[in-house]
Amino acid sequence: MQFHHNGYVSQDPRVLPAAGYGINRAEELPETMDVLVVGSGPAGMIAAAQLSMFPNINTRIIERRPHRLELGQADGIQARSVETFQAFGFAAEITEEAYTITEMSFWNQDPENPDAIKRGARPIDDEHGISEFPHLIVNQARVLDYFAREAQRGPARIKPDYGWDFVSLKVGDLSEEYPVTAVVENTEGEQRTVRAKYVVGCDGARSQVRKSIGRSFQGNQANHAWGVMDVVVDTNFPDWRTKCAIHSKAGSILHIPREGGYLCRIYVDLGEVPEDDNRKIRETPIEKIIEKANEIYSPYFIDVKMVAWHSVYEVAHRLVDGFDNENTTPRVFLTGDACHTHSAKAGQGMNVSMQDGFNIAWKLGHVLDGRAPEELLCTYHGERQPAAENLINFDREWSTLMATPPEQLECPDAVEKYYVEAEEFAAGFRTQYEPNMIVGDTTHQDLATGFDVGKRFKSFEVLRRSDALRTHLGHHHKADGRYRIYAFADRPKAGEESKMTAWANSVEEIVAKYTPADQDENAYFDIKAIYQQTNHWDWEILDAPRLFRPRNGKFQVPNWDNVFGVVSDKHDIFEARGISRDGAVVIVRPDQYVGAVLPLDKPEAVEEYFARALRPQQ
Repeated sequence: MQFHHNGYVSQDPRVLPAAGYGINRAEELPETMDVLVVGSGPAGMIAAAQLSMFPNINTRIIERRPHRLELGQADGIQARSVETFQAFGFAAEITEEAYTITEMSFWNQDPENPDAIKRGARPIDDEHGISEFPHLIVNQARVLDYFAREAQRGPARIKPDYGWDFVSLKVGDLSEEYPVTAVVENTEGEQRTVRAKYVVGCDGARSQVRKSIGRSFQGNQANHAWGVMDVVVDTNFPDWRTKCAIHSKAGSILHIPREGGYLCRIYVDLGEVPEDDNRKIRETPIEKIIEKANEIYSPYFIDVKMVAWHSVYEVAHRLVDGFDNENTTPRVFLTGDACHTHSAKAGQGMNVSMQDGFNIAWKLGHVLDGRAPEELLCTYHGERQPAAENLINFDREWSTLMATPPEQLECPDAVEKYYVEAEEFAAGFRTQYEPNMIVGDTTHQDLATGFDVGKRFKSFEVLRRSDALRTHLGHHHKADGRYRIYAFADRPKAGEESKMTAWANSVEEIVAKYTPADQDENAYFDIKAIYQQTNHWDWEILDAPRLFRPRNGKFQVPNWDNVFGVVSDKHDIFEARGISRDGAVVIVRPDQYVGAVLPLDKPEAVEEYFARALRPQQ
């Protein structure tokens, strides 16, 4: 963390100075605003936290509840989401309070006693080292609390306007400053009309925003029901504090320990639902769910002492026909359950919703801040719709496997095999965006094979030259709306004639073109150099090009923390991520996805990329 560049800071440096609309922020919902976010769920709150870094954008978030969420339904946190938490500054905190999944036990019918279950495979959670971050279990309400905190710490000082329900909207003449007219209603039933430049619908599966723009779900309700309960129990089941998939003669259970050491979430297979059920299955009493659970756990028992929460749901796999109101000049966007629904057992819903919100929020920030052309917003549907479709396909397969009777499986260990094979998807890392204005092609992918264009930036440890600190390169990628440019040097060290030096001298002018003259040199770009040398005493940080010491802050002092070397011969980012010894440039978008891999000897390729993504500022 860097601070003091604007003067000495004695209070919490994570609370950024208020700016723009964050100064004397209006307490009452205004008549006009730049962005109206509807709903304070995962997508809405991450959008608010991101947009809080754009203080000159008037963002308001409304929530029909009169207060914060107290009991959330979702709980599974992918490693990809923890990476995202790192970008917002609270990964360590939430990991400390969460339950960490280290392995998963698979229980199947005992061949010698079909009425009982027997433990089988116990694969570790991240067998292939996909991420340095863990897979967590923590209540959705706590996730929202952290994002709410960051939204209020940001310069825009965003906080939800509780007690306001969304009723409807209309998109009018786009030549008007605020073309979207929305009707909202408070808890007393009083309606108001507000106007916005853009609206982001984060209002769940029954989204009124979706209905207002005429979008609809495609897909059918499945005919399988599950009971779910958060319980504190007395039990002799040996894996009570281990994530489990259980297949027995009586049915299936997905068993997920919760944070705090005692609570556990149990998804209980309630079987097929008749077509004429008319949702009667949802009236299944908790006593019946507990009884069914005990049948599945047999020969073990659970004596339920407390039920913190329970529900019954039917699996639905549905995808909306469009993630925005139109294809060319969208003004309304859908996120999360408002545009894709699926079962809860894959632990994907909240995670994918957050990536929806992150994706659209930084793009809105760039467009409204004057950094990027409006066409950038058209990439939202093109990127997030396929990601949601892939999620639904994965969830359909996983849900089907979990509900299949043991005798109908291809082999007794079919479930655990699928789990291991789908590890990357389950961790949230399978998403890969196709080429568009902010995702380049793969012409130069061979220069950095470990940084797939269109996929999230996979971090690795490097050695910071300024203080010899061993640190993860990707952990410096904060959700501040900036692009990252990682310049991996060719063989010569800093100070010697090299492709790196020539590249930096050329790119300095390119970066200046897209940075406002009255702002810090690193206001829009965070540019870092990674040299191949392992002995940091063999070269000086001042030998690195001037580009990597941008001046910023009130005093325009240089930033010393942008130059790195390799940790050691055995811990070499060039080897680990397949980076050419002739050098490479990796451009990473504000949402941590790789936008381009480019040659070090072609600095003009950097300008070609940003000519599509940004507007010149001077």
